[in-house]
Amino acid sequence: MVTGAPPRGTAGDRRKWNTDPVTPEDLAHLRRARDLMDREYAKPLDVPAMARQALMSPSHFSRQFRAAYGETPYTYLMTRRIERAMALLRRGDLSCLGPIWMIFATEVWYRTMFPESRAWQSHEEGP
Repeated sequence: MVTGAPPRGTAGDRRKWNTDPVTPEDLAHLRRARDLMDREYAKPLDVPAMARQALMSPSHFSRQFRAAYGETPYTYLMTRRIERAMALLRRGDLSCLGPIWMIFATEVWYRTMFPESRAWQSHEEGP
């Protein structure tokens, strides 16, 4: 290991690989993917699907998205979902389970961690 270099896998290591500037054309494609996330936040979305919308490979899409917007595509999508869940909870006309189910049920980890949540599917449409 070179003295003074950041350990492998740290932010310093990742930054040196992100040398591609975000071109105006790439930014237009990234906006299409971001708009998809804003519209379809409640549906199952993964990086390959978002990258297809941006006409990029998944790895290039992730790097360019982070360079353009300062966060990963997954972080952006989860932020939209959390904001939507908070708005539904503020409305007060749904139980706590309803907004959580509607926003996060598409996440594979959620279904894996809470398999009994399939019984909540009636909440998917709301009250």
